Amino acid sequence: MRDGARLAARIWLPERAETHPLPAIMEYIPYRKRDITRARDSHNHNYLAGHGYVCVRVDMRGSGDSDGVLTDEYTAQELEDGVDAIAWIAAQAWCDGKVGMMGISWGGFNSMKVAARQPPALKAIISACASDDLYADNIHYMGGCLLGDNLSEATVMFAFNALPPDPAIVGERWRDMWLERLQGSGLWLEKWLRHQRRSDYWKRHSICEDYSAIRCPVMAVGGWADGFTNAIFRLLHHLEVPRLGLIGPWGHKYPHNGIPGPAIGFLQEALRWWDYWLKGVDTGIMDEPMLRAWMQDSILPNSAYETRPGRWVSEREWPAKSISETYFPLNHPGFIGAPGADPGPEHWLTVQSPLSLGMAAGKWCSYAATPDLPGDQREEDGGALTFDSAPLSEGLEILGVGWVDLEISANRETGMVAVRLCDMAPDGKVTRVTYGLLNLCHRHSDEKPEPMEPNRPYRVRVYLNGIGHSFPAGNRMRVSISSSYWPLAWTPPEDTMLSVNTARCKLCLPIRKPKVEDRNIHFEVAEQGPGLETRWLEAEHHNWRLIKDLAAETSTLEVINDQGKFRIEETGTDVVRSTQEWYSFTPEDMTSARGETYTVGSFTRNDWDVTVVTRTVLTSDRHDFHIHAQLDGYEEDRRIYSRNWEYTIPRDMV
Repeated sequence: MRDGARLAARIWLPERAETHPLPAIMEYIPYRKRDITRARDSHNHNYLAGHGYVCVRVDMRGSGDSDGVLTDEYTAQELEDGVDAIAWIAAQAWCDGKVGMMGISWGGFNSMKVAARQPPALKAIISACASDDLYADNIHYMGGCLLGDNLSEATVMFAFNALPPDPAIVGERWRDMWLERLQGSGLWLEKWLRHQRRSDYWKRHSICEDYSAIRCPVMAVGGWADGFTNAIFRLLHHLEVPRLGLIGPWGHKYPHNGIPGPAIGFLQEALRWWDYWLKGVDTGIMDEPMLRAWMQDSILPNSAYETRPGRWVSEREWPAKSISETYFPLNHPGFIGAPGADPGPEHWLTVQSPLSLGMAAGKWCSYAATPDLPGDQREEDGGALTFDSAPLSEGLEILGVGWVDLEISANRETGMVAVRLCDMAPDGKVTRVTYGLLNLCHRHSDEKPEPMEPNRPYRVRVYLNGIGHSFPAGNRMRVSISSSYWPLAWTPPEDTMLSVNTARCKLCLPIRKPKVEDRNIHFEVAEQGPGLETRWLEAEHHNWRLIKDLAAETSTLEVINDQGKFRIEETGTDVVRSTQEWYSFTPEDMTSARGETYTVGSFTRNDWDVTVVTRTVLTSDRHDFHIHAQLDGYEEDRRIYSRNWEYTIPRDMV
């Protein structure tokens, strides 16, 4: 790097590249190339290198085997290093000077952010499962509401940032590097909670602040079960460069390993993209429609799907002229009227939802560690206002972003509203299609929230997450409105009763009619490169358990993401990763919400035996958030580092 620091990289070098230079593809993330992502890297980069690309997988500064300390996500240092890494790659003898950048999640985010810095050698990017807006459409906040995934993701990085480099790569200085990380990375949850409104902290690296900064072609990829899909619609709309969008039924996975399925030949699509933009080969990729998306068929509710039935559809441009914004009135006493029908006379309905509403919400972003998808919504609907359509006389398909307009009042100065759009089968089972959240103090602005005047009506709009869904004839649509959605979103400071005036409430859906040309959309069967040789020593275990203690009057959602123990035969390293989360509450007490996480990560090889353990607890009262966190590092059975954090952070109308 320009300041003399060194980043560690693993390079897949095709034969003869040093005498016949080739384009290069960089993936640049903090998730440890030597062990944690080694299997995925082998599948992806072996494949791309086998088709004529130098692949360079870089550990970000402060992660894996690179120098330094990682102190936050998407820092100026991270982006500067990304620019320097691209320049270094382009200058190597095996590179012809053209570089592409690709990644999923963090790698998708920084592909866009580095592209916005316009390094000369960067010719195109693929960004998967990422967002253009760090505040409003990320793991932290949604509609101004604090997401439970803010705690979950902070826990993931708390553990990752504390892991040591591998002495087989960095040598004897590994202990000093490890201690530097343990002491210097800090508690990111505290940073994120100190920025509860849309401030420069979030804006300075949000692509949506200046789409014109990106001057290279972009392929944006995501899945309906993922948390970042809305950004694809915005990127297609606002970018001024050649661009393509691809949305499947998947969670937070590359599409060739997509769950729920069907998985597709994504690496073949990536090759078509790279061949076009890095080698100048007309592969036909830019003749494809701007957006290709999976139109999901109706299905009965389940918290885990192997596959989602449906079909591929496409749009030549976005926004698509063929999609119509269609309004449905929400009528008293609980009906969705026909499009354009009379909204009916003024009538106020009230709701004060129990804290148990949300326990069947699933995860904000499904990582395919199922069962993390939303279950049957009928129990949720018992604590909500519901509006049902008549049985549909013919099928209805939606593609894009819808919303619900409400005239609403609350009996407090603060509060939130959660809106769900559901698909009700003839037997009464209810599947969530999409949803949206709004912190009512953010009704006008995420930058300058304002408290409400109790019992004063306000007009608000709640945007629903983008979706492709087909409602069949005979099914009903349902809109459900609640005053809380724990633990997907943190609870408001007080019990809040919402009142909704049905005469001024309506649902808007992006309705799309099937097209003959949809039949032309298809993908090849998924392929990938040779895998990593591993041996499982302890099996994986994933589960969600809801524990209701009637004697103590508490309910707890336990989330288990135990990735087992496996040996990487190439390096002889045993790897352990496990995370457990607990979200609990006492009925009728908004201040009883409690989130706790516990992680263990360890590496063992010959005489190298290291373990990192973290624990984080987040609680709140009416006025403040309270954080307690612990970090312990062990070498063999000896604890070599320990630190506790305690913070009290004022609630800023959240």
